[in-house]
Amino acid sequence: MLSSALMAVDATILATAVPSIVDDLGDFARYPWLFSTYLLAQAVTVPVFSKLADMYGRKPVILTGIAVFVLGSALATAAPSMTVLIVCRAVQGLGAGAVQPMGQTIAGDIYTVRERARVQGYLASVWGISSVLGPLVGGVFSQYVSWRWIFAVNIPLGLLAAVMVVRNYHESVERRPHRIDVAGSLCLTAGLTMLLLGLLEGGTGWDWGSGQSLICFLGGAAALAVFVLVERRAAEPVVSMHLLSLRLIINAVVIAAAIGGIVQGLTSFVPTYLERAAGATPVVAGIAVAALTIAWPFASANAGRIYVPYGFKASIALGASVVTVGTVLLVLVAHHPSVWLITGVAVVIGAGLGFTAAPNTVAAQSSVGWSERAEVTGLTMFARSAGSAVAVAVYGTISNAVIGGRSGAAPIVDATAAVFWGVLSAAVVLLIAAWALPAHRRAVPVTPAP
Repeated sequence: MLSSALMAVDATILATAVPSIVDDLGDFARYPWLFSTYLLAQAVTVPVFSKLADMYGRKPVILTGIAVFVLGSALATAAPSMTVLIVCRAVQGLGAGAVQPMGQTIAGDIYTVRERARVQGYLASVWGISSVLGPLVGGVFSQYVSWRWIFAVNIPLGLLAAVMVVRNYHESVERRPHRIDVAGSLCLTAGLTMLLLGLLEGGTGWDWGSGQSLICFLGGAAALAVFVLVERRAAEPVVSMHLLSLRLIINAVVIAAAIGGIVQGLTSFVPTYLERAAGATPVVAGIAVAALTIAWPFASANAGRIYVPYGFKASIALGASVVTVGTVLLVLVAHHPSVWLITGVAVVIGAGLGFTAAPNTVAAQSSVGWSERAEVTGLTMFARSAGSAVAVAVYGTISNAVIGGRSGAAPIVDATAAVFWGVLSAAVVLLIAAWALPAHRRAVPVTPAP
């Protein structure tokens, strides 16, 4: 739970400090890389670390992730330029790729589906409280001290989390030879990196029809095609293709990706929108974003009351419907910058996500046995991170294209309104995938964790 708090704080603490960082380091057009680089590094390492957790145990994986994350945070406190800070965020993302899926995997190992309804509420509450503190702390640091303290605060939190894991989590894992899917990991990393580079730089760094864009998009697509071929032949693939033949898993992956796109559209762009267009301070903008995570844990804690008696689809479809209504409201209020309006809409969207996100993970976990639980958990986490990374890149491209060379509040409003349409599109994808879930799914009995 403490490691989940660490990830939750980091996920939301940076957004409210973007204006301060840009004022100090410059390079406004490159600031979306602060989010997309972190998310890319996290996305491509989640399935790798999840596979390693099945091979060598959860404990060494989560401790390694915490150490790498703390290292990236320490380096970021002294970053002299936007480029260096982006590299530090990539290091943080590598650590997060190990830490984030382990909490969910461990919960899936030691609790039944019925018990997980309550445990997921606890985890969601930890995430919600930490996410509320994140924007507030980020706003306070950037407004009254320095944005560099946003990264420094991760150091004591990370060290405390590591001590708690060492002292309180014990496991015994059978050791046997394994073959790590290095080729698949490299192909996946190369493919996503090239696609993201093309999305972020297209229309700003170079023309969409230029040779650079063609190389990025065609090269990325080719690398992902090779990745699929490699995975089909690998002895222990980083992503098992047979899992993607299960209807429930396919829908869970799409749902997770859509959730990632929705959340990042709000947490990455709303603070700048409110600060530049509505005149909000970083602290107030942080409170508005925090509203998203206030309703989320309350809904998640009660989702079990729906999916235990009525099935996963009932809870997920209900949540997706509420999220869609919330994103429609978001589009309608976009040209009327107001902290109160955005806060109210964020509460609605957060409530919908609470009924959707955790049940989606539990549904995927319950469809397989213990030997594949970490991989399935990692697959949904990977999808959410990848969806977040792609969404931030797309939103950043849209924002830069709409703003162009203009300055002032009006271009920010226009750009954010366009981004909100992208968030609505992600919500529609979420809604379709939710209603396409199998109506009933019998949970696989939980086998004892090693």
